[in-house]
Amino acid sequence: MSKTAPTQKTFLDRFLDFIEKAGNKLPDPAILFLILMLITWVMSALLSPIDFGAVDPRSGAELRVQNLLTGTQFANFLGNMTGVFINFPPLGVVLLAMLGVGVAEHSGFINAGLKFLLGITPKMLLTPILTLVAIVSHTAADAGYVLVIPLGGVIFYAAGRHPLAGIAAAFAGVSGGFSANFIPSSIDPLIQSFTQSAAQIIDSDITLNPLNNIFFTGLSSIVVITVVWYLTDKVIEPRLNKNVAVDENIEDIPKMETLNMREKRSFWAAFMVMMVCIILLVLWAIPNDSALRDSEGEITSFGAPLMKSIVPLIFILFWIPGVAYGFLSGTYKSAQDMVQSMSKAMGSMAYYIVMAFFCALFIDAFGKSNIGALTALKGADVLQAMQLPAQITIVGIVILTAFVNLLVGSASAKWALISPIFVPMLMQLGISPDLTQAAYRVGDSVSNIITPLLPYFPLIVVFCQRYVKSTGIGTLVSIMLPYSLVLLVVWSLFLLLYWTLGIPLGLQSTYEYYMIAP
Repeated sequence: MSKTAPTQKTFLDRFLDFIEKAGNKLPDPAILFLILMLITWVMSALLSPIDFGAVDPRSGAELRVQNLLTGTQFANFLGNMTGVFINFPPLGVVLLAMLGVGVAEHSGFINAGLKFLLGITPKMLLTPILTLVAIVSHTAADAGYVLVIPLGGVIFYAAGRHPLAGIAAAFAGVSGGFSANFIPSSIDPLIQSFTQSAAQIIDSDITLNPLNNIFFTGLSSIVVITVVWYLTDKVIEPRLNKNVAVDENIEDIPKMETLNMREKRSFWAAFMVMMVCIILLVLWAIPNDSALRDSEGEITSFGAPLMKSIVPLIFILFWIPGVAYGFLSGTYKSAQDMVQSMSKAMGSMAYYIVMAFFCALFIDAFGKSNIGALTALKGADVLQAMQLPAQITIVGIVILTAFVNLLVGSASAKWALISPIFVPMLMQLGISPDLTQAAYRVGDSVSNIITPLLPYFPLIVVFCQRYVKSTGIGTLVSIMLPYSLVLLVVWSLFLLLYWTLGIPLGLQSTYEYYMIAP
């Protein structure tokens, strides 16, 4: 019999192989963050004497690079090191959520739930359903990172598919599609507040609706789900199956054995316990004077106690059913077994904690240096000076925002910095603040999944290493890069089409949605 000729690699395969190999030759992520911090220190010292002629629009003060190698700055670095690490936003979120999820996982509750889910979900629909859940998770702040993304790997692995493809699809939905959601969340009024302040530079009477982009972001979820579904099933997973072998003898991963009668009864009892907890929470939140609302009666604002309690609620809503399932099914014989489950969950986070330490120090140093802020301002100045047609300017804002997002991770911090430039500039070109904000939100989303500056990026690497221990930053970037590039192109074209058709972006503001026709 003649031998089958080896499959010819496409240009995309060769390009992604290069990205993966180059990325994986970088040092361990923890050491990489340490090196980046040292580079930031040196660059801050070299750039601090230079006057870039930049003014910080947030304060009106001159914006200069801060030298981090002075005696005073180094003393502050040592004095604040503990606080920077402890207050690193993802650290507490991840560890607290994992305590509850760990109990639910090791007791077998999540295992039983996944078996039930896989039993009723067609295999071909796993990707779009997972992506939809990931998008909806935006409503619960950062819950998607610590809950949906790892479950993506578990679900795909249990279904006989490549687990890294499940993690990638969930990551693309949670972070790459960050501004694609048909359910309002606290990020909507936060972003709108900066847009309105910037717009009032030109028109002091303008008011914008906090949900001025909700129609666009809602329809964008369909775009994101379609792109992620196609890329995962047709590009990413086939490449992973050929090039990335899953490690053997993986521990603590749900298997597809059929649930016995005791396990079924235990699962439904624990599930009912979870539903009762949720119903009690809803009943507590409904009254206008509920303690879960802010002083103005809002329940979705950043100041509302409910929004501040999302992560503790995740802990409770998984810990209680997990404990119930453990004792009912016989997995737990005593309280000590439950405590061991929590210890085991924390043990799996040891490597992440080390990476988080160096990541927190680097992000703090980079922010204090003002290098990222200066880059954003200069990029906006260049875009303004080019005086391009409106359509190209809108796409330029998407691309510039995606690039700046590689340097400045926080969506609100970035918009607070560049909205006073973009919004007034485009208003003078006849483009409404609503449309400018929509363009910003697209650019802010698409590059989240390829920047190691994303605080949760090291955590995603850890999730991947559960199945493929050799996973590095290069591996994850090579997996996520197609999502980022395709979403950048398709989502930008969708925004232009949306504008061309004149569809309202969201709830009405005092300005028209589109001040000029494209």
